[in-house]
Amino acid sequence: MTRNHHTTDTGLSPAQAALRFAQDGPNEIELHHKRAVGRRLLDLLSQPMFSLLVAAALLYIVLGDLTEGLTLAVFVLAVLALTFYQEGKSEASIEALRQLTQPHAQVVRAGQRLTIPAREVVVGDHLVLSEGARVAADGQILRSDHLEIDESLLTGESASVEKNHSLQALDQALVFAGTFIVRGQGLAQVLATGNRSQMGQIGVALAQTDRANTPLQEQTARLVKVLATMVGMLCVVMVLTLGLRDGQWLPALLSGIALAMSILPEEYSVVLTLFPAMGAHRLSREGVLTRHINAIETLGATSVLCSDKTGTLTQNRMAVRSLAVSSTPITTAIPSEILRWSSTASSLDSPFHPLLEHAILASAPQPFDPMETALHTLGETHLKEVEPLYQVGQLVKTYGLSTELKAMSHVWQSGQSAVDTVATKGAPEAVMDLCHLSQVQRQLWLDCADGMAKEGLRVLGVAHSPFKGAVYPQNPHDFEFEWLGLVGLADPLRPEIQEAVAQCQSAGIQIIMITGDYPTTAKEIARQAGLATGDTLSGAELDRLDDSSLRQKLRKVTVCARIAPHQKLRIVQALQANGEIVTMTGDGVNDAPALKAAHVGIAMGARGTDVAREAADLVLVDDNFASIVRGIRLGRRIFGNLQKSMRYIFAIHIPIAGIALVPMVMGWPALILPLHVALLELIIDPACSVAFENEPAAADVMQRPPRNTKKALFGKREIGLAMGQGLCIFLCVGASFALGYGLLAETEVRSMVFVTLIVANALLILANRASAGRFWASLRVPNITAYAVIVSALLALALAMYWPWLAALLKFAPLPMDALGAALAFGLASLPAVLALQWAVQRK
Repeated sequence: MTRNHHTTDTGLSPAQAALRFAQDGPNEIELHHKRAVGRRLLDLLSQPMFSLLVAAALLYIVLGDLTEGLTLAVFVLAVLALTFYQEGKSEASIEALRQLTQPHAQVVRAGQRLTIPAREVVVGDHLVLSEGARVAADGQILRSDHLEIDESLLTGESASVEKNHSLQALDQALVFAGTFIVRGQGLAQVLATGNRSQMGQIGVALAQTDRANTPLQEQTARLVKVLATMVGMLCVVMVLTLGLRDGQWLPALLSGIALAMSILPEEYSVVLTLFPAMGAHRLSREGVLTRHINAIETLGATSVLCSDKTGTLTQNRMAVRSLAVSSTPITTAIPSEILRWSSTASSLDSPFHPLLEHAILASAPQPFDPMETALHTLGETHLKEVEPLYQVGQLVKTYGLSTELKAMSHVWQSGQSAVDTVATKGAPEAVMDLCHLSQVQRQLWLDCADGMAKEGLRVLGVAHSPFKGAVYPQNPHDFEFEWLGLVGLADPLRPEIQEAVAQCQSAGIQIIMITGDYPTTAKEIARQAGLATGDTLSGAELDRLDDSSLRQKLRKVTVCARIAPHQKLRIVQALQANGEIVTMTGDGVNDAPALKAAHVGIAMGARGTDVAREAADLVLVDDNFASIVRGIRLGRRIFGNLQKSMRYIFAIHIPIAGIALVPMVMGWPALILPLHVALLELIIDPACSVAFENEPAAADVMQRPPRNTKKALFGKREIGLAMGQGLCIFLCVGASFALGYGLLAETEVRSMVFVTLIVANALLILANRASAGRFWASLRVPNITAYAVIVSALLALALAMYWPWLAALLKFAPLPMDALGAALAFGLASLPAVLALQWAVQRK
């Protein structure tokens, strides 16, 4: 809970709020029902692999082999426990992220404005309504100021609704949970929370909405479906062939089950669940919270990164560095001289006092924005003795920034004067328009502003106007403003920005800085950050370009300046039309359409609005550009490891399927039984999921161009490589079998085959960790998990062969030293074959 400041509203006392919370429960609608343990177990058992294992165990018992049936049941439980753990780890990661992205709300309690988790809002609370925030609960408006709310989530109407406690229509005096404040501010008393709110009443329908699969899930599902169809047809043929040939239908069915289990790549479902969830967990440790898991698929493929300037590239810690005023009053005459003040001076001369005072008058009385805070700080230092109006007057009217006028104006009253004071600050050219400067005067001050901007300063124009009357005009243009001068504020770059920008450029990512700031200032900050040299596009120029011209222009643009939030959407759409994968940052209410339209929308966590966060896929906790780059790096790592894992899964199933199929066709004794498949699952599952998920990023991951998202993750090239790897191992296993067959007992031949298979499996894991030609270098990259999986598999095989009780169950036998050496040699021989194949495919 954060205490902001004291207010005249009282609200509930802490004790009353605690009592209400105990009575009504948390203010939340459970749309993500956590699966119970029993439900998760049933879902796992319904998967084909577990169904086949259970069927095989039952067949053993029917055939009278109780020991093998119970042993297989134990293996089934072990595989089930491992899969259950991995799935639980994924769900726990997603749930932890969901808790991290919980919204907050501002309430007034006991006269204090507090920031609390939205789930702690209770009936009777006084809820503070501010622009960009999400309404936390249903309530009755107590006070409003130009309040407009987007209720499209409830009504389907895109137009915002004006809200006012004094309006006759009841709905216009109410606010509803889940809606967004797009303009103004106010205060409301909470009437309903959680499931008792309007949103809670439609929560059931929302909870029943199915979540669409990601493109990767759909692609993999199609692959598994094709394989399952082929496997099903092959198994039916084999069962019929064996049954008709031998007349023993139950053993034939058992062999068919073993064949199906050996071919089906059931691990894909585990991998596709675990990798994105664990990736999201890793992203959270980099300061990037994931709201939509499927965004991780796209993040690493970013080709254009559109970034804000203030607070993302810079520190958002502003300080006034320069002031400029005229040496003579501005009427129709050209000022004889522009006086400049620098922050290096120890005092502020009186000619600069009106400029600073009116800049503060045009700011919030209790500033939150770093720019306005900097103005107040300078005023506290240099205006202490003059009793400025912002300390003794009263703010009675505000005119906010708009797309038509990039300036804000405040009207102040003083009890000592019948004349009100109007102060305005904003873009220099906008304030000049309000002052109706002559062309000569305008050019003189624009040159001054340009000089400040070349120093990397953010430049504001300031003006003032007296006003006498009871009715204020609707438009600031109706005041008679007088130009006061310019304020230059410095916002230093974040120290890590240059390195982060360099990484993006080496990764083939185009960076476009989008800002509402002065073009010259923006270009100087871009130069300091190390952005590539390119064109600058202004908001005015953008409006003059048609869509085709904008697409061509953006190919060479590095800086977009004086951009209004609604123009960001056009930029995103034009880049997408060029075939780019666009990641966009944003923080304001009007940034939401662009964030939603971008392939990956990133909202600011520290200074972003609830509206922006709801529209985004990711939330940047520290608003730091370098965190985005770390996220891209991690996104590439996740995708690369997923590709390695899927290739390994496909490859290892080929020799296993061959061991199951060839003896059936040739009429030889079965080498692989359901028991053995269950044992192999205990080896393959950790290898394909935990081992590859923990694989560090390749050293050159940020020196590669962005991947083509239209290209399949596991396309023809990857399938061909995996198939070739699997055949290499199968040939080595076949050679081991051929050497032992006829010379050794059946149990020894089986042991020899499995030694070759498990050794080759270990080397296949190591080979797929590395890219082509980098095998030996990859061994120096630590992955303790992968090595632990490999050692555990070898120890499990040794135990299965040399522990008599387990060897009897699995039909293994200890090997003579010459046979063991030969089996190990054949397993080792698979490595050069696999590496040579990788090199050949990469070269092609």
